[in-house]
Parts: sequence; structure tokens; C-alpha cells
Amino acid sequence: MSAQQMMKVFVTRRIPQEGMKILQKAGMCNLSVWDSDEPVPRAELLKGVAGAHGILCLLSDKIDTEVLDAAGPNLKVISTLSVGFDHLAIDEIKKRGIRVGYTPDVLTDATAELTVALLLATARRLPEGVEEVKNGGWSTWKPLWLCGYGLSGSTVGVIGLGRIGLAIARRLKPFGVKRLLYTGRQPKPQAQEVDGEYVPLDTLLSECDFVVVSCSLTPDTQGLCDKTFFSKMKKTSIFINTSRGAVVNQEDLFEALSSGQIAAAGLDVTTPEPLPTDHPLLTLKNCVVLPHIGSATYSTRGVMSALTANNLLAGLTGSEMPSELKM
Repeated sequence: MSAQQMMKVFVTRRIPQEGMKILQKAGMCNLSVWDSDEPVPRAELLKGVAGAHGILCLLSDKIDTEVLDAAGPNLKVISTLSVGFDHLAIDEIKKRGIRVGYTPDVLTDATAELTVALLLATARRLPEGVEEVKNGGWSTWKPLWLCGYGLSGSTVGVIGLGRIGLAIARRLKPFGVKRLLYTGRQPKPQAQEVDGEYVPLDTLLSECDFVVVSCSLTPDTQGLCDKTFFSKMKKTSIFINTSRGAVVNQEDLFEALSSGQIAAAGLDVTTPEPLPTDHPLLTLKNCVVLPHIGSATYSTRGVMSALTANNLLAGLTGSEMPSELKM
């Protein structure tokens, strides 16, 4: 393919080599990469996408009307290295006939594993324990020191029993969970696999020892976990969120945790990201916050990168995408 026919692609971040090798090998892309592990500044993003036929982006890149206008009429495809797509102006993208690729399924297992790890770390107070070992707080054995909550015989609630929610439930069952409740827009046939009971949200909150949020961010779920939500939970219950930060009202969560309304919380997602180091939630011993590492295994990120590259190439050539967002 001649230089004139090469299609311009702007890659908004340094991505795993699996994806870059696919793009380079295709021989059809004039690649422009923001070669950093840090997000591309807005001005550089607007400059970088000018005249692009394709954009490969991340969750942290807000692809709105301004970016689409800056790209211009050549833009055929946006491929995001993520499952979530709330950073994309979907209505405007659809209006312009631009195709979108994303990466569902491939990070399901990694995110489910991380969710279980976060739940156990929060419930059994592992970060507190590590800190006590380091600061000399570990003295003699005490009957109630650093006691937490176990999964055996418990009732677990999953809000959003989609791919990841179901994968979380599968992993929790062998711990001896007594009941698994779930809620969402409608009952899911696949819930039978984990003996899941479909219940209203209020029932789930009042009966569960562990409440795991694994839903998409939509207008209905934005700020779902607020003061009223936490007030319906047991005082001994643990709250876990690995979905999207904006599903939670963090001020209300802080109040629920500091007042003893709920026992503890574990978060892999926050608003904003990164969470400022002086944020009130970080002052609480009963709140475990991780830096959005749900899909952070080497293999998962490599597969995500490859899928994102293949989605992009399919969009450029007008062929079927391995994973296209149906808008």
C-alpha cells in the first residue's frame, strides 16, 4: 500500500505490544502514538486525531463532539481498549456512522478474580493486618483482634448479573455461600447455574451480608449507591464495587462507613480516578481502595490489546469486527 493510501490511526497511549504488532504487521496504517503510560493531554488529543481514519483510545480519553469534529470526515472507526464505553459520545458517534469496537468477555475472569480478592481482603481486614505487622501493632494473640467476616454460610447479593457478575458468583459459591441473591432489570436464565434468586433491590440490601456491585453505568445506576441505599444494608454488611465509580455517592459511603451504618467497603473504582490522596475515604481503616486494577493481569491486557487492534483494522477495511458495539 502506497504512503498516499495508508490510513491514519491515532493511538492515544502506549499499549501492550500484542496490539501494536498487529497494527504494524497489517501494513495499512500510518500510526501516530502518544508514546506514554500517562493519558494524552487534551490539546495533544485534538491535534493527534486530525484527519484520522481510526482512533484507538482508552477509558480515560473523552471522545466527545469536539474530538469528532477535530478528527473530521475521514473517521471510520473508534476502537476502545475497554469494556466500558461511557467515555464515548455514543449518540454523536452513531449519527456520524462511525463504528465502535470494544473488549467485552476477555477481562471477565480477571475482573471476577480481583473482585473476590477485594471482597476477602476487605472482609478479613487484610490491609489492616499487614499494617499492624509493619508498625509493631502485632503483640500477643487476642480473641477479637482484627476479626472480620467470613463467606461460609453467608448471603451474597450481586447487583448486575451480567458476564462479570455471573463470573463473580461462580467463584464465590465454593466458599460455602448459603444464598446468592441478585437484582437487575430482569431475571437472568443463567442465574440457575449459581442458584441465584432474583429479588428487588430493597430485599437484596436488607438480607445480604455482602453486596457486590457489578452493573453498567447508566442514567439509572448513576449515584445508585447513596444514603438511602446504605441505610437499608445490615450494620455488619460489606460493600464491594468493581463496576464504575459514579455508581456510588462517595460522600454518602463515607458517612455510612464512619457512622457504622455498614461494616466495611472495598472499591476498585472511584470518582475521580485517581482518587486524591487527601480524600476522606482514605482516612478510614474499614475502606479498602484499589487503583482500578480489575483487568490487570499480563495475559488479559495482552488479549485486550490484540482485540482492540483487530477491531480497529476491521473498522478501517469495512469488514466484520471481532467485537463491535451495537448502537
